[in-house]
Amino acid sequence: MLKAFTETHQRPFPLPSFPWIATQRWDYMLFAHWPVPAHFLAEYIPPAFEVDLFQNKAWLSFVPFFARNTRLRGFPRFPFYHSYLELNLRTYVTYKGVPGIYLLSLDANKWPVVSGAKIASFLPYYHAKINLRIQEKKIHFNAKRSDPGKPAKTFEAVYQPFSPIFMPEKGSVDWWLLERYCFWLQKGHSIYRGDIHHSRWRAARAECSIKNNTMASFLPCDVFSGQPLFHFSHKKNVFIWPLKKVR
Repeated sequence: MLKAFTETHQRPFPLPSFPWIATQRWDYMLFAHWPVPAHFLAEYIPPAFEVDLFQNKAWLSFVPFFARNTRLRGFPRFPFYHSYLELNLRTYVTYKGVPGIYLLSLDANKWPVVSGAKIASFLPYYHAKINLRIQEKKIHFNAKRSDPGKPAKTFEAVYQPFSPIFMPEKGSVDWWLLERYCFWLQKGHSIYRGDIHHSRWRAARAECSIKNNTMASFLPCDVFSGQPLFHFSHKKNVFIWPLKKVR
């Protein structure tokens, strides 16, 4: 049995009954989380979903990372496109009581990855110029999305772990933010669920300096006035299931 599948007790619902179809590894992950008033998110989330709250607060997270070793089940990793840089902007929702994430945008730095992911997942993928470099143990990540006729959107952060690695305690905000095993999306009148699996999170507290961030410029600036939380994780093997239509 694959090591990740020996840890399933952290999941809020069972593993899917059908086989996973793809796998990859996530490296140099930053989770930059902000508490936000839920009403600011309402118009960007389909009414079929409920904004999930922790202690009466909604949360918005930016997640930059390096994806690598991407492959379909039973096949070698994709030539040339098995690795890429990605930045996700996500919030937290439930559908009929089942917790998951809602992805507001996903940026990747390789056009074939963006095109393939859009077709396979219906998710709002965009192409961006993204760089990641490590200097003096700090990770420098910057992304720039240029849409014709629109101002460029950017995200630039410098981060590093600063605490020992820990496993979030059930019931804590760390657990609530990290231990999510599906995403929800709506296409037309249909609702889809995308399942993933990985071992329980081992994370560190992170120091983070965000130099520039306009990826969520559709929201008012004062949305980010709350105290952020930062987590860091490295070398997480992830397994992905095909979308399942639930409505």
